[in-house]
Amino acid sequence: MREAVHGDEVAFYRENGFVVLENLLDAEEVARWREVIDSALSERESRLPLANENYDAFFQTEDPYYDRVFTQKINLWMTSEPARGLVLDERLGRIAADLAGVDGVRIWLDQALVKERYANPTAFHIDVPFWSFHSDDALTIWIALTDATLENGCLCYIPGSHQTKRYDNAAIGKEIGSLFDVYPQWRDVEPVHCPVRAGGAVVHNGLTAHGAGANMTPRRRFAMTVAYMPDGCTYNGQQDILTKEQAEQLRVGDRLEDERQNPLVFSRSPAAAS
Repeated sequence: MREAVHGDEVAFYRENGFVVLENLLDAEEVARWREVIDSALSERESRLPLANENYDAFFQTEDPYYDRVFTQKINLWMTSEPARGLVLDERLGRIAADLAGVDGVRIWLDQALVKERYANPTAFHIDVPFWSFHSDDALTIWIALTDATLENGCLCYIPGSHQTKRYDNAAIGKEIGSLFDVYPQWRDVEPVHCPVRAGGAVVHNGLTAHGAGANMTPRRRFAMTVAYMPDGCTYNGQQDILTKEQAEQLRVGDRLEDERQNPLVFSRSPAAAS
């Protein structure tokens, strides 16, 4: 696995809100990740680790369109020890912290995202407004475990959109451009498509507008993502992937630092490391 990012990659990321990292994993590591994530998926029936009634109402509803955007399983690290070893790798955390320019990062969530054969496109959206904290520096490492191509729905971004630093959003629904009703200034910005070979990754800021095309092939597009929040982020009142019990115990402004939910993956602080 790559253990560092280059200065030009950091500069590109901070200007555009995304960057492609080629060869994050080598071929042997890709095979290992696929094996582990496939096994973790087969062990999980629900989208989240516990029965869906423990989570926000969104996760309890069925949407025929959204359910055909991708197959999604969240926080496999909580239910699979091998997946935990991959997802909580300190090297990934260091890459996230270096790109974001922060001292430490905690995991917010992981997601296996499988765009099935002939699956629907993913509407443009922003990540952070869905989550239980606000941050201009949160980011996601999206790792391709099969080739992500224009034909099977690679990610595409509105470059520089993270610099707006707003938390208004649009749903991931049938209207793939509804986000541009919220941010009309982006409507005429040319999206940048990011095809990436298996083992490569795309990293994007949590406020960068992005989407993905339909999978127009008879093969699955397979990706594993890890979303990070800077250490020190606080609860904003949104339940999202927290259980009802967790949300009830939090007050707006409380730090999200429960190691059982948001373990510290990387820190430059010697005290935290010890």
